[in-house]
Amino acid sequence: MERTPGTRHRRRPVRAILGSAMAVVAAGALTVTGLVSTAEAADVNVAKNAGFESGLTNWTCSNGSGTTVSSPVHGGSSALKASPAGQDNAQCTQAVAVKPNSTYALSGWVQGGYTYIGATGTGTTDVSTWTPDASSWTKLSTSFTTGPNTTSVTVYLHGWYGQAPYFADDISVTGPDGGGGTDPAPTVPATPGGLAVGSVTSSSVALSWNPVSGATGYNLYQNGTKVQSVSGASATATGLAASTSYSFQVSATNAAGESAKSSAVTGTTSATGSGGGGTVPKHAVTGYWQNFNNGATVQKISDVPANYDIIAVSFADATGTPGGVTFNLDSAGLGGYTVDQFKADIRAKQAAGKSVIISIGGQNGTVSINDSTSATNFANSVYSMMQTYGFDGVDIDLENGLNSTYMTQALRSLSSKAGSKLVITMAPQTIDMQSTSGEYFKTALNIKDILTVVNMQYYNSGSMLGCDGKVYSQGSVDFLTALACIQLEGGLAPAQVGLGVPASTSGAGSGYVSPTIVNNALDCLARGTNCGSFKPSKTYPSLRGAMTWSTNWDAKSGNAWSNAVGPHVHGLP
Repeated sequence: MERTPGTRHRRRPVRAILGSAMAVVAAGALTVTGLVSTAEAADVNVAKNAGFESGLTNWTCSNGSGTTVSSPVHGGSSALKASPAGQDNAQCTQAVAVKPNSTYALSGWVQGGYTYIGATGTGTTDVSTWTPDASSWTKLSTSFTTGPNTTSVTVYLHGWYGQAPYFADDISVTGPDGGGGTDPAPTVPATPGGLAVGSVTSSSVALSWNPVSGATGYNLYQNGTKVQSVSGASATATGLAASTSYSFQVSATNAAGESAKSSAVTGTTSATGSGGGGTVPKHAVTGYWQNFNNGATVQKISDVPANYDIIAVSFADATGTPGGVTFNLDSAGLGGYTVDQFKADIRAKQAAGKSVIISIGGQNGTVSINDSTSATNFANSVYSMMQTYGFDGVDIDLENGLNSTYMTQALRSLSSKAGSKLVITMAPQTIDMQSTSGEYFKTALNIKDILTVVNMQYYNSGSMLGCDGKVYSQGSVDFLTALACIQLEGGLAPAQVGLGVPASTSGAGSGYVSPTIVNNALDCLARGTNCGSFKPSKTYPSLRGAMTWSTNWDAKSGNAWSNAVGPHVHGLP
C-alpha cells in the first residue's frame, strides 16, 4: 500500500524506465532474444560449484559483495546472495573451460533485486539477459557461441547500483566439455533428521526437519502414504480429523532419487478448532487506515465508518532485530492523536463488532522472514503489539517478496500464542497469486486452516491471466472475476477471497474501478449475475467480500466507496 498520493508502487514505474536504460549501458547487458540451443547428449555443465554448495569456491565476487545462504535456495542447501553497495554492482564471476566454435546454453535461477547473467570473452558476441525484481525463483536463459580460438569464457552475475540484494542458484553453462570437466553427478541425499511436530489445530499438524545437503525437495508421508512434496524443510499436514493421532515421516529427494524415510513422529490434532477469523462476519469489508498524512483525509480510528468490518492499521515498522516489527503512532502527523486515544478507539470498534489488525509491509516496508530465528522474532513482536494496543491480528502486505516456509512458521507460531480468535489477512499483488507455486499463494494454502481472508490488490497491475488462460486488463469486471477465480480454483475457500481495489483514483497509480463494477464482480462470483464476458463455472455464495486502500482516500471522496460497496457486501447471500 502506498504512502504517497497517486501511485502505490511509486518506485516500480521508475524502475521499469531505468531498466531499459540499464540494459543498454550495463557492461555486456544486451538481452539476447535468439533461441537457446538444445543440449546434445554428450554436453555437460562446465560451470563448477554451480549450486554454491561449496560456498564461493570457483567464484569471485567484487568487493566482498557475495556470500552463501541457506535460505532462500532453489536447489540443494545453499545459494548465492550478493549485495550491491555504492558504486559496486555485486558482480560474481567464474572462468569456465569451453571448446572453440561451440554453442553453450547459459542459465541460472535468480530472486530478489535486479539481476543480470551473462558471458564475456566469448570470441564472438558477448551476451547477457536480466530481470527486474523477482519475488520468487525466476529462470534467466541465454546462449553464446565461442570463437575459433576461445578456450575460456567468463560467466557472471550482477545486480544494480543501490538496488536490493539478489540471490542466485543452479547456474548452468551447458555444452561440450572444454577440458575442465564438470561437477560430479548428484547422489541420493541422506535421510532427513530432526523431524518434529510444531503447532497443531483441530485439522492440521505443522512439521519441520533439518535440511539435507544436496536435496532439492522433500516428501511428507502421513500414516505411510505420501501426501505432500515441498521444497523447504517444513510442511503442514491439513484436512485432518479432530482429536486424532497421525504418524509422519519425511524423505529427501534430488535428481538422483529419494532417500529412505525418516524415523516416524506422532502428531495429534486438538479437540476443537483453532481456525482464524475472530468475530469477522460472513461477508466483510476491509479498509486500510493510514498512520500518516499523504494528502488523504487524516482520520482517527473512531472516524472510520461502520461499513468497515476489518480495519488494517498501516503500517508496522521494522526494528533492528531480524524479523522484528513494532508500531509507532504518528501523533504529530495525525493532528495530536494520542496513543491512549488510539487504544480507546480500538476498544470501541471492537465493542461494535469490528476487528482492528496491524498491517506489516506496504510499499516501503521491508521485513525479511528468511529463517527460524526471524520467524520467531516476527511472531513474538506481532504478539507483543497485539497485547500492547489490543490488535485482533495481523495483515501481511509484504511487497518485496516473502519466504513461504518461514512466513508459515511465523504465522503458526503467532496463532499458537493468540488462539482461535486471531485474524490473519493478506494483501498480495496480482502477480503473487497467478500460480499456486508462488510464495504468497503457498503461504496462504499452508495456513488455510487459520487464514481469514486474502484481499489481493487488483490494481497497479496492467494485464494479467485469468483462470481461463485469457488475458484481462485491469479496471473491468472480468479482471476482478477471472483473477479471483484463480484463487478459488487454486485451493482457497470462497470465504478466504476478497476483492482489493482503490477507494478513489487517488488511491493507486492505475486500476481504479467504480463501486458499480466492484458490486457487479461480487454479484458475478456470489450469484452468477452481472458478469462480463467471463463467467465462472459455478457460484461462490460464501465469498468473503471486498477491501480498499484506504479509509482515508474513501473519506476524501465523501465515503462514496464504502457507502456503495459496504451495504452490497453485507447483502450478499
